[in-house]
Amino acid sequence: MITDVLTARGYSFLGSRLKRLAERLQADAGRINRAAGLDIAPAQFQVLAALDHAGPLPVTALGEALGISQPAATRTALGLIDLGLVTGTRDSADLRHKVLALTDAGSAAIATAKTQVWPHVDAALRAICDPLQGPLLDQIAGLERALDAQSLDVRVGARSAPGDLTIRGYDDSLADDFYRINVEWIETMFTVEANDVAILTQPRALIIDRDGVILFVESPTLGVIGTCALIKVDDGCYELTKMGVRESARGLKAGEFLLAAVLARAAAMHIDMLYLLTNTKCAAAIHLYEKLGFRHDADIMARFGSRYERCNVAMAWRPGD
Repeated sequence: MITDVLTARGYSFLGSRLKRLAERLQADAGRINRAAGLDIAPAQFQVLAALDHAGPLPVTALGEALGISQPAATRTALGLIDLGLVTGTRDSADLRHKVLALTDAGSAAIATAKTQVWPHVDAALRAICDPLQGPLLDQIAGLERALDAQSLDVRVGARSAPGDLTIRGYDDSLADDFYRINVEWIETMFTVEANDVAILTQPRALIIDRDGVILFVESPTLGVIGTCALIKVDDGCYELTKMGVRESARGLKAGEFLLAAVLARAAAMHIDMLYLLTNTKCAAAIHLYEKLGFRHDADIMARFGSRYERCNVAMAWRPGD
């Protein structure tokens, strides 16, 4: 058996051992992020977290906030700018420094992390670390043994979504899933209307290209099983619509998982008011909407209810309500 040199040399190689442990945790964190639909490296996420916490920052201040060098902060920020998650503008007081700020997509990524990733990572690591006792090297060894037995990403996956569900954003390859999932549930109880056909057959033109959002929930065994859209109606006002889960996936709590992700995205987009139109036949869905903060709204019914013949219920959600 090959001797673990870093462990055998004790405190002499403490820095190298901690670096190895950090790289291991970051590799697991990368897999956790990707499972949540966030193809963002942990080193990049710390920049997003700093900008979310402090607001726009010059590169020099960002480096100080994170305890990293200015060149490292600059390299990471440039990668995030390329991804469309951060913007960089010149500081009016000092043109030598760029001021970094989150884009709407960056804020949405943070919102997803806050609701779907960080709480589960925190809980998984607390479960490992809280029982550790004794000298520092013994505690490090205990942490390593726990990760050998079950990696952080596996632990988080067991805690996070029912059935290891994940969230995906829209791309054109999912247009058929968007159509079929919605037609399935509509035809079960109602008739597919002209407004349904227009939206379901033109998701990019009528939703994505008009500053809207479409999210999907995916199961590792069943594939894409549910979807939901946010359609921009006016500045600060969006309609939550076309939310459905395949009949074959009922019982996985995919609808609640998806709706929570949609509301997190809405909050990150600084939406003032989100409304939906439905029917009393959809009793389970109405109960879920109520559970997650939607309120029945007669004004919304009067303004928008005529869009669908089947509509006899209107509800609204506002951040902070």
